Amino acid sequence: MKIALMDSGIGLLPAAAAVRRLRPDADLVLSSDPDGMPWGPRTPAGITERALAVARAAVAHGPDALIVACNTASVHALAALRAELEPRIPVIGTVPAIKPAAAGGGPVAIWATPATTGSPYQRGLIRDFAGSVEVTEVPCPGLADAVQQADESAVDKAVAAAAALTPAGVRAVVLGCTHYELVAERIRAAVQDPAEPPVVLHGSAGAVAAQALRRVGIAAAPEAEPSDGLTVLLSGREAVLPESALRYAEGRLLQAIDSVRRPV
Repeated sequence: MKIALMDSGIGLLPAAAAVRRLRPDADLVLSSDPDGMPWGPRTPAGITERALAVARAAVAHGPDALIVACNTASVHALAALRAELEPRIPVIGTVPAIKPAAAGGGPVAIWATPATTGSPYQRGLIRDFAGSVEVTEVPCPGLADAVQQADESAVDKAVAAAAALTPAGVRAVVLGCTHYELVAERIRAAVQDPAEPPVVLHGSAGAVAAQALRRVGIAAAPEAEPSDGLTVLLSGREAVLPESALRYAEGRLLQAIDSVRRPV
């Protein structure tokens, strides 16, 4: 079994690590686009063009499913990706976890990129799944880029700026960009009031990984014998995990696969 994941950058790491935990025996293809990122400022047509190129590079390696581990690509390019690849290859998009966050009661904050914050797409999810709770949309300019570069100072500044826009007393924070899951504990620390119950963070990686297995028709088997199959594609070129990826636990988990395949 082989699962491919795509994103503009290292935002695919949380979902890839989640797949690895559920099915250690799965071969992984990680396809990103350092030559074309960031995707956020591009037009919808431009995002779709880049996403299709990254997906095609991944599909050339024969995966059983493709995870679009990117909120921006899921908003703008998911229909085009499915039109080209399905039913031959299931395509699983990433949706902000607004529904489960709202199910726990409000108030809820949704941290997302400025392009996604206030968008018809996000407002539609809020209307459909969180109409009965108080929701605050929080734009996070620069946070995804800071995470991508593993720039700790820039991450701290961007997180602090977003936390300042987050109302006191929120019970849950939706991480509306896959990059944000890599710094989830920093976000939690920034918004947590010591006098309040623990803030619940809602990412998408676990749900997306589980959905990919369902679409392939296999069950989770965390005890399975680990595979050493890992292919890293950077704008279509076969490579190794970028240095910035190794600054995060999810990247180091995946590096362990690469170390077996490429002994030092």
